[in-house]
Amino acid sequence: MNVIKTDVLDVYILEPKKFGDNRGWFMESWNQHAMEEAGLHYNFVQDNHSFSAQKGTLRGLHFQKGDACQAKLVRCARGSVMDVAVDLRKGSPTYLKWVAVELTPQNNRQLLIPRGFAHGFVTLSDDVEFLYKADNFYCPQADAGIRWNDPDIGVDWGVENPVISEKDAHSPFLKECDVSFVYEVKK
Repeated sequence: MNVIKTDVLDVYILEPKKFGDNRGWFMESWNQHAMEEAGLHYNFVQDNHSFSAQKGTLRGLHFQKGDACQAKLVRCARGSVMDVAVDLRKGSPTYLKWVAVELTPQNNRQLLIPRGFAHGFVTLSDDVEFLYKADNFYCPQADAGIRWNDPDIGVDWGVENPVISEKDAHSPFLKECDVSFVYEVKK
């Protein structure tokens, strides 16, 4: 597995090796031992799978607060997305910076997003299947989000009028949120 640092601290692009022959292909999308050898320690407990029918569908920016916060490993199994992670950890050298990565089944890329980040994606094609692992269980009481077009964050989604849920359309702006993530220096 190829592990690539991004410009946002602690967010990594993972490129699993894909092996193919005349029958098709095989890919190991997660190997805890390989990740630990790379210094990445995650214990994923939940897998999620979503489908978006229409190009330009935007989901985000989502996170869970407090003890329910989640790290995620995300990938696109069908279609293509631009995946975004925003650093919400106060005190981080990359606080409020965001990274965007195109994820497709063809490029095999995955994005590893630690706790303390908001996450979202926009579909670049119709009929998108998106998968992600989380290291904490979903907790409805801790569910939170920031408006997708928050000017203090300034994500360039590449779409003017995305297809969004009512919930995402009415998410608060960052300055209205009680985000309490704090950056901790790794020892």
